[in-house]
Amino acid sequence: MELMLMKTPRAFFKPLAIGAPAPYRDLPIKVERMIHFVPPHLEKVRAKVPEIAKGVDVVLGNLEDAIPADAKEAARAGFIEMARETDFAALGTGLWTRINCLNSPWMLDDVMEIVAAVGDKLDVIMVPKVEGPWDIHYLDQILAQLEAKAGVTRPIQLHAILETAEGVANVDAIALASPRMQGISLGPADLAASRAMKTTRVGGGHPGYRVVEDPHADGRARVSVQQDLWHYTFAKMVDACQTAGIKPFYGPFGDIKDLEACEQQFRNAFIMGCAGAWSLHPDQIAIAKKVFSPDPAEVAFAKRILEAMPDGSGVAMLDGKMQDDATWKQAKVMVDSAKLVAAKDPDMAAAYGF
Repeated sequence: MELMLMKTPRAFFKPLAIGAPAPYRDLPIKVERMIHFVPPHLEKVRAKVPEIAKGVDVVLGNLEDAIPADAKEAARAGFIEMARETDFAALGTGLWTRINCLNSPWMLDDVMEIVAAVGDKLDVIMVPKVEGPWDIHYLDQILAQLEAKAGVTRPIQLHAILETAEGVANVDAIALASPRMQGISLGPADLAASRAMKTTRVGGGHPGYRVVEDPHADGRARVSVQQDLWHYTFAKMVDACQTAGIKPFYGPFGDIKDLEACEQQFRNAFIMGCAGAWSLHPDQIAIAKKVFSPDPAEVAFAKRILEAMPDGSGVAMLDGKMQDDATWKQAKVMVDSAKLVAAKDPDMAAAYGF
């Protein structure tokens, strides 16, 4: 007997509990260039959140890695307080939390207490170390029950972190696991350990991972170029997300002082299709804002393509370059992205001429 592993199309968008809100059929349209992490167990950090929230696209209260075991409950309580004291929706800023991993002793209380207290304010729950669609299905059902019990009227979305070899192998199924899926982030540190990669860096390249040109007959030095450890995983994650209609994100860049390398890694992710990246320090906020906002000069050229080919058909020549249906689609992606950023950021709206 053939086993059916997927829900039918009609059932996919049904609430999983009586009284739970209906799932989104399309993602809410939002700019999420940076997901800014804050440790909510620290009172001095929480005090800065109202001001921080004005300058970022997403504030995430972190409950998992970097929170000591003896501060887990304080972090959870601090996040609830943080969610109550700032009107993130009025600022146009997303409110997320990263819960503890599913096999931890804190995860269930994280979800139950937060949804009961501030489920109506929470946009997204980030889920660490997702290994397959079963992890998403588990939280999908729990959240529906908790939403119904708490009277939450809009569905809380899920964001998976890709940080195990098994998760990478199952990324297509993870992306399609539930209509709650908002996106997926690359988690390079845990993923490196899971793959037995020989690096202690959190994101970015590695000086030992290189290609070298062929030897020269005269014995002169051979050119060697550092390569990107994460290129394969980026591409696989982006394809899975775009196929499912959700958003791919770069995760953390751990070397806070190396702003140049951080910018380059973020730019690689942006060019490959990522919507944003994590910011772990205030200095990384400006980098993410710059990198994940389309370049005004490229937007201007994209607008010219759309003007030359209003319906996307035919061929046009602009500055000696042929434009056709394929480049029209590229231009539309660029202009649509710029319009989203412009709606959030008045400075960028002026730069784009919107």
